[in-house]
Amino acid sequence: MSDFEPTTDFPESIDNDDDIIESAARSRDLAIQDRRRTVMRVVSVVAAIILMLVGFHPMRVIVAVLAAYGVLRVGLGIIGSFARPVPEPPPPGELRRVKLTYRCSICGSELRMTLANDQVPQAPRHCADEMELTTALEDL
Repeated sequence: MSDFEPTTDFPESIDNDDDIIESAARSRDLAIQDRRRTVMRVVSVVAAIILMLVGFHPMRVIVAVLAAYGVLRVGLGIIGSFARPVPEPPPPGELRRVKLTYRCSICGSELRMTLANDQVPQAPRHCADEMELTTALEDL
C-alpha cells in the first residue's frame, strides 16, 4: 500500500470552499521596490563620499549625486510603469441581460443567449463555424 491517497471533490462540497486566496505578489513587489530604493540610496552616498575624498568640491558632488539619483529614480519609475498588472476578474454574477438569437448556417440549429458579459458578445461556434446573429441590432 502506498502513501498516495487520491481525493475527489464532490459537487456538494465544492460550494463550501469559497475562501479568497490572497496573493503574495503585491507584498513581494513592494519588498523588491524598497530594496532597490535602499540600494540606490547607499550607492549614492558611497559615490558622494568617494568623490569628496578624491578632491571634488562638496557642493558640486551633492548636486551631481542628487541629479543622478533623481534621473535614476524617474527612469526606473517609467520602466516599472510598463509592467501592467493582470486585471481583476469581474465580480461573480455581473452579467448583462441580453436577448440574442443565433443560427447555424450549416445545420440550422438555433441558440438563444440570455446572459453575457458584453452587450453584443462574440458569436458562438457550431459545426466548426461561427453562428449568424439573427436578432436585429435595433432590438438591442
